[in-house]
Amino acid sequence: MSKKILKVSSMFLFAGALVMIMPSCKSSKNVGKAVSEGMTEITVPLSSKEYQSTKELFRAKSVGKSPDIATAKKIALNNAKAELAGLITTTIKSVTHNYTNQRSVTDAQDFENKFENLTKEIVAQQMSNVAIIGEKVFKDKTGTVEYWVAIEMSTSSVLDGLTNKVSQNQKLQIDYDKKKFEEATKEEFEKMDANK
Repeated sequence: MSKKILKVSSMFLFAGALVMIMPSCKSSKNVGKAVSEGMTEITVPLSSKEYQSTKELFRAKSVGKSPDIATAKKIALNNAKAELAGLITTTIKSVTHNYTNQRSVTDAQDFENKFENLTKEIVAQQMSNVAIIGEKVFKDKTGTVEYWVAIEMSTSSVLDGLTNKVSQNQKLQIDYDKKKFEEATKEEFEKMDANK
């Protein structure tokens, strides 16, 4: 009987050792944060590197949804243009702020405000010159069309437009040094490229 108890005890010890060893042999495929149960990663269309802004090109993407493909496209294009306009305005505002801080501009705030207004004017004019660089269309079970679009605009066309507008404004010309402004712009675009 004691042999039987010893055999049963040995089997339990062996089973316990196996239970302790087994987790250490487990595959470690899921390294990092645990994914919540029921969660699925979603890939956003037109998000790869070729659809991101560079120092040569401002780029934006957006989506439009509608039962009608033409309406979905119009919504997506309008949303993308609004996003692009915001990106350009923010970038030029940052450039202008850095430019006025690096130089002794007579009235920096007035200069920045006028430049911001010029930027908005240029952006509004240039929106007709955007190029569509990517499109994806999806249709769900209910018949709703999801239209994705990516657009771009040359940074040089925006800067050339600003230079032309500044040349028409005598007060801005006093504090505007094209070369210095281009240097400040280049620095900002390099930051944009480095943040990718």
